[in-house]
Amino acid sequence: MTDSPSPDVADFEVAVLSDIGCARSNNEDFCGHSVESPHEVVFAVADGVGGYDGGEVASQMAVEVTLAAYRESAPSLGPAKRLYRAVQRANIEIHNRALAVPELRRMATTLTAAVVAEGDLHAVHCGDCRLYLIRGGRIQQMTKDHTVVGERVRLGMISEKEARNHPERSALSRCIGRELIASLDRIAMPLRPADRVIVCTDGLHGMLEDGEIDQLSRGLAPSDACRKLINEANSRGAADNVTAACLIARNGSAKADLAPPGWRARLRALLRMGR
Repeated sequence: MTDSPSPDVADFEVAVLSDIGCARSNNEDFCGHSVESPHEVVFAVADGVGGYDGGEVASQMAVEVTLAAYRESAPSLGPAKRLYRAVQRANIEIHNRALAVPELRRMATTLTAAVVAEGDLHAVHCGDCRLYLIRGGRIQQMTKDHTVVGERVRLGMISEKEARNHPERSALSRCIGRELIASLDRIAMPLRPADRVIVCTDGLHGMLEDGEIDQLSRGLAPSDACRKLINEANSRGAADNVTAACLIARNGSAKADLAPPGWRARLRALLRMGR
């Protein structure tokens, strides 16, 4: 695995890596990326629903269709709309294939896809993969876990510490492929130089605390960060497949230096993300 592209000619460095982990016989995770230009890259991480036929097929389709659909769409639509439509297309193709092939009828997957274009990050999210932003020594989870336990944490019914070891922590409330139209979260933010973006499956964030993800990846090139994070999860006996994508911003967006929006703008952004 190599970082792509070189930092002296692009706004970013990016790498993706997936590993079978310590206990599984196959890898139902899948990841990929596509460099559109020195100023634009798309990357995605998916985790096929375990225990069902086709999880491996669903995760690969989710990533490959998303990347292909984004590449084939009109740039005039803008990166946010192109990515959203690409993920919906992946959802429809997985849904239709599950209907057509009896052996795959229960297949589904999580998916978190992101595009960095001209210094802005746009992401589309469904499931329990996570997208983290690391800025100024602080790591922040930017996605919501679409799980039964995640909903209970947001409602204050259980603590995040209790959630980490809850027996139902992997029970999904949303996924790709089950419905004809997927319910997707959308995220948008300007990046600053030296920002790190990490997207990972629950096989990684279930083994490592958020602060450990920051510390282990700090100061490393994206490919080295992915490998170190996965090696650490495996050293702790990762019972699931383990996948990570890492991007380092080399140039930022002009909007990153704007004053933070007022409460009305923040409320509108939250409402858009939940649609």
